[in-house]
Amino acid sequence: MNRKIQADGFVVDLKLVEFIEAKTDKLTTFYDKIIDIDVKLKTDSHQKIKDKIVHILCHIPSNNLFVEAKAKSFEEATDEAVEDLKRQIKRKKEIALGKATGGSAEAIEDRDWENFDD
Repeated sequence: MNRKIQADGFVVDLKLVEFIEAKTDKLTTFYDKIIDIDVKLKTDSHQKIKDKIVHILCHIPSNNLFVEAKAKSFEEATDEAVEDLKRQIKRKKEIALGKATGGSAEAIEDRDWENFDD
């Protein structure tokens, strides 16, 4: 999996890069066909207290998943974005499994295979 981390208008600390890499590496436990992940870090300077914004674009076969999270720190925003991305990945896998099996995965598990005649 390739990963690209960009910061909009500032230099990213090495600890933050390592944190983001560790969090995004865990996504491969949910879906091993992730092609690459693009992470963009921004600050929202429209308010007195600057919010931190994290955009994550995840490229998977035949699809792109996008999440955005805003928090008081980049670590919090990254955690939130990765959790949202996990949900999207799980949902895509469930949909793909349903299409591949011709229905839901639960319907296949509920079948009585012992009485199945060829």
